[in-house]
Amino acid sequence: MSQSKDFSKHPCFNKEAKGSCGRVHLPVAPKCNIQCNFCNRKYDCVNESRPGVTSAVLSPAQAVHYMDKVLAKEPRITVVGIAGPGDPMANADKTIDTMRRLNKKHPQLLFCLSTNGLGLPAHVDELAEVGVSHVTVTVNAVDPEISAGIYAWIRDGNVMYKGLEGAKLLLSRQLEGIRRCKELGMVVKVNTIVIPGVNEHHLEEIAKTMKALGVDVLNCMGLKPVAGTIYENIEEPQKAKLDAIRDTMEQHLPQMRHCQRCRADAVGLLTEDRTKEMAGCLSACSKLELPAEETRPYVAVCTQEGLLVNRHLGEAERFQIWNQTAEGCYELVEERPAPSRTSGPKRWLMVAELLKDCKAVLCAAMGATPRAVLEESGLACHEMQGLIDQGLAAIYGHGDLSQFRKQKGGCKMAGCGGSGEGC
Repeated sequence: MSQSKDFSKHPCFNKEAKGSCGRVHLPVAPKCNIQCNFCNRKYDCVNESRPGVTSAVLSPAQAVHYMDKVLAKEPRITVVGIAGPGDPMANADKTIDTMRRLNKKHPQLLFCLSTNGLGLPAHVDELAEVGVSHVTVTVNAVDPEISAGIYAWIRDGNVMYKGLEGAKLLLSRQLEGIRRCKELGMVVKVNTIVIPGVNEHHLEEIAKTMKALGVDVLNCMGLKPVAGTIYENIEEPQKAKLDAIRDTMEQHLPQMRHCQRCRADAVGLLTEDRTKEMAGCLSACSKLELPAEETRPYVAVCTQEGLLVNRHLGEAERFQIWNQTAEGCYELVEERPAPSRTSGPKRWLMVAELLKDCKAVLCAAMGATPRAVLEESGLACHEMQGLIDQGLAAIYGHGDLSQFRKQKGGCKMAGCGGSGEGC
């Protein structure tokens, strides 16, 4: 994470910047992992400004194209944020891929996201690596007994929790995620929805807990009743009441008083929103059919030591993910753990999903079944032996990999009596 960026140019964290520095929210995260009793994402109207709604959803590659068009229209944009329409960490692969691509192309921008915090601890290190400097976590209670009445369910992986069990899990993840963000030097804002009759008596306890964690800003927002939700009949807190709440909370933490409750596709200055104007462009970008070089820019490699392609696909415990830079060099993007061998036939479908942003996989050998599954998913499968750089040069240069294929029936190297299977 770059420490040379001017953090004062984030209009949500610095009120003085709201008239000169803009933000864009990229809607690349459609799935959510919790159901709040005040949220209904069925409705989408460009005239409605609230979190959870967007006119279109983008892929990471489409988001890069859209970002270029936004900057051409509004060069005052200083912040790229991901705030849904679901939760960024319930779509961690898309979120992190988008941030990584944009940080390489537009490193001058600030990168932030807004999350409920359930999936934050598992990905906070990756977020720091791709340049995320500002994180907002929505914390509506620090007492699970209160939280249990705010969330209908919480889904962690494939397991759904309800009631007190889910509330305890969510709170533990939120506290851990915030603590890790601060350890990594991120600026953290906490959003708290003021829900009359539910958590308004508990707000000061939230502020005290967040202060102890080192949170930088607290944003108390009044509930916006939405049709079709459990809280649709709760009356929205009046401005005077919210001002009084913020005055009290300010004894513990600085308050954000200029929040616009932005949509998941918001764009422009906080004082000069251009979301409606850019809606057509957003929709057009969401329909772009992009070449594989943009949608699947990476190459996965099965290697034992990081120098040679020398692991069988079925034996690989991890995949190295490589990319070609603008200068034509090769860089290791990350390592991804391979699905467990105990996964059975589903393992290859899991590998296909894991490598869906890769154009090819390089390995020493592979069976007929995984090859069929991976190639069906659009992943080119190549068996070879040799240096990783040699394989990458052939893939990115559209060269011939046949010269690097594993030798059959004995090794032809002078003085070697091996079979060629492990040479």
